Amino acid sequence: MANPRKPEYLGEPTLGQVMRRPVWILSLLLALAVASAFAWLGQWQMGSAIRTDNTETINTEEMRPIDEVDTLGKGVTDEAAGVLVSTSGRFVAGDSRIIAPRTNDGRAGAWVVGHLVSGEGAGETSSLAVAIGWAPSVEDAERALAAVEADPGFAKERRLEGRYMPPDGPEVPKPDEDPQTMHTMLAPALANSWSDTFGPVRSGYLVLHPEGAANASLLESAALDAIDSVPPLPPEKVNWLNVFYAIEWIVFAGFAIFFWFRLTRDAWEKEHELQLLEAEEAARAAAGPDPDRSVDADADPAAAAQAADQDHSVPPSPDGALRSKP
Repeated sequence: MANPRKPEYLGEPTLGQVMRRPVWILSLLLALAVASAFAWLGQWQMGSAIRTDNTETINTEEMRPIDEVDTLGKGVTDEAAGVLVSTSGRFVAGDSRIIAPRTNDGRAGAWVVGHLVSGEGAGETSSLAVAIGWAPSVEDAERALAAVEADPGFAKERRLEGRYMPPDGPEVPKPDEDPQTMHTMLAPALANSWSDTFGPVRSGYLVLHPEGAANASLLESAALDAIDSVPPLPPEKVNWLNVFYAIEWIVFAGFAIFFWFRLTRDAWEKEHELQLLEAEEAARAAAGPDPDRSVDADADPAAAAQAADQDHSVPPSPDGALRSKP
């Protein structure tokens, strides 16, 4: 069964003319105000859905010995990631490497990374990868690496301070690159290129801070920039119920505008339907009485008289007797 076609309403008023009437303009302003309120509520719900978990925030800016935050033989925990730590040890000459590309303050470049050995003669010896400094290009980093290795105090015992960071993910060198090329800070990969590990290798790496005359002079002599070391952002949690509420408010805002459009269109359709009814009544009045009904009465007078008698017949009384006609 074919669906009935929706009538087309032609002529004036057009839908646009109805929308521009003062009453519907005021209604549109009201709908926009309601939609704006709903949109603000949706934004508020979305802001409440993502919050920092202050109850579990760790003070990463308090300097602590590295052995307090990291355990040898284990991965870097959330409590240890990004924490300022201090340690002592000596760099191993010949084990420095270049990691590229690395960004520093938004600029692309390369890191010079050294191999620090700690705990010699005072406990368990361990190895730690240290990001010493940043250079604007690989060529500059290679020159800086040579200058660092040539520094007489490079292999001497020193105290280091910096931010302890978790390792990066592995990245395989491209086919046209040297297989020993390193693009990420991954302690096991670096350890494979060192001459000796001198005990367990820590999973994370240290971003060196230029505190101390020896460390500052090391960066200055090699023309290296200090690496940006910013505290990590506090952990965030997502409340999915609030996200659902935010989506609901956005839907309500859209429905407020649609509701105004639907009311305006209904008013426009109603005007055209009234116009069609008035036009039909005017055409019927202009045509006069129904000619088919007059012809039927002339053709069969007896039937017309019988119909008239039925119209004037007297109904029976409650006791079954016929009443007399008045």
